[in-house]
Amino acid sequence: MKTSQRLSMFARATLAAGVLALAGAAQAEFPDHSIRLIVPFAASGTTDLAARLVAEFAGRELGQTIVVENRAGAGGSLGMEQVARAAADGYTLGMATMSTHGTNPVVYAGRLRYDPIKDFAPVSNVATVPSVFAVHPSVPAKTMQEFIALAKAEPGKYTYASPGTGSLGNANVEHFAALAGIQLLHIPYKGGGPAMNDAIAGQVNAITDNLPSALAHIRAGRLRALAVLGEQRSPMLPDVPTYVELGYPQMGGGGWFGIVAPAGTPKDVVARLNSAIHAAMKQPEFITKMEEAGATLIPGTPERFGEQIGEAIQRYQRAAKIAKFQVE
Repeated sequence: MKTSQRLSMFARATLAAGVLALAGAAQAEFPDHSIRLIVPFAASGTTDLAARLVAEFAGRELGQTIVVENRAGAGGSLGMEQVARAAADGYTLGMATMSTHGTNPVVYAGRLRYDPIKDFAPVSNVATVPSVFAVHPSVPAKTMQEFIALAKAEPGKYTYASPGTGSLGNANVEHFAALAGIQLLHIPYKGGGPAMNDAIAGQVNAITDNLPSALAHIRAGRLRALAVLGEQRSPMLPDVPTYVELGYPQMGGGGWFGIVAPAGTPKDVVARLNSAIHAAMKQPEFITKMEEAGATLIPGTPERFGEQIGEAIQRYQRAAKIAKFQVE
């Protein structure tokens, strides 16, 4: 082989090695520009708070800005659809919730434009928040047992508010009512704010909502808490029993919210994001603000978060068979 040919082959090999090295370096540099985090609900509440804390503190860990975008609509489905259709490169993330990845796939079975399992790569769960069932003080029930007795005595008399038909609140109350053998009249609203306003005004008899949203009204005496949907009693309402304590273990625990990416996102990118989120969740300010919001941090592996999503879907599939709350 001529010297010139050998030099040419060496040059090509060197160039190829250089290209591969550059490609490897490019992958190792994730992220090299800003990331967007889609929150599928309006800019308020605990879900939005958690997203903004993740954006702030995980962004510092990653060395890039994480921009929160609120894309509300259809019970969180519109925002999650955007995440599912985004490029699988780690630069678009979504805040998944018990609604978007638990009740919506069941309530709107066959109608969602995303698959909660196939279309997403779980990154990490972030926190769980209990919800509370509360009644207006005009309702003559001091305990859930007394409320059940009232509802059984007059089926369909007592009303409850929810953020809308098919919402997590709607599904949870219908599930409980079926288990307790009572009939309640559902009054759907366009969002949690209007529902809460009418509940504290006495226009409806009861409401179920995230504890952070209802706590001030409970403490002020505008609502009376009867049960908490959570793994254990809330330290903010230590005298209020859980559904499990009341004899309804099928109700499960509280809602959660965590970070997902589009399906197909490289595993090393998911691992980098998971590590940054967990580091963020160790920051004292992050911990304090989430505790003040009534949330409990539940960091975990992508695999564990995937299991939690599957468990949520199975829970509400069982609930739908009992309560028949699917939307046709």
